[in-house]
Amino acid sequence: MTASNDSDRTPHAPDEPLTIGEMSRRTGVAPSALHFYESLGLIASTRTAGNQRRYARHMLRRVSLVTVAKRLGIPLSDVQEAFADVPLTQTPSHDDWQRASRRWKRELEKRREGIERLERELTGCIGCGCLSMKACGLLNPDDELGTHGAGPQRLQD
Repeated sequence: MTASNDSDRTPHAPDEPLTIGEMSRRTGVAPSALHFYESLGLIASTRTAGNQRRYARHMLRRVSLVTVAKRLGIPLSDVQEAFADVPLTQTPSHDDWQRASRRWKRELEKRREGIERLERELTGCIGCGCLSMKACGLLNPDDELGTHGAGPQRLQD
């Protein structure tokens, strides 16, 4: 059994900020990742007179949402966009989170549509079994899409 620090178990006042260790313990996110998220503007901290970071309690939700996004493979740049209108320096309101949620939902819907389109394209391409340009000639006669640039032109937005 490991020794625990009693201060880790002491209840905090609702407005009392969290240390980086407390934030890390509560969210399961390493301090180095918290520093990185802060450098991206996803979260914010204040500094004590001794230059130690302190996090407002509302940052717990932001860090948790970043963690969920990472698990879903959502780029941090998309999370930044979703959080763009959610205040960092004060506790976000219900309306702030609702706006972010709607923005994020629209992005996820676009991703889902793109994945469904990719699935249809790949099913047709892989499923044809021709292993030749015969079917591809029907979809892209004379390599017309080559004039639009390199890569999978039909799959790009």
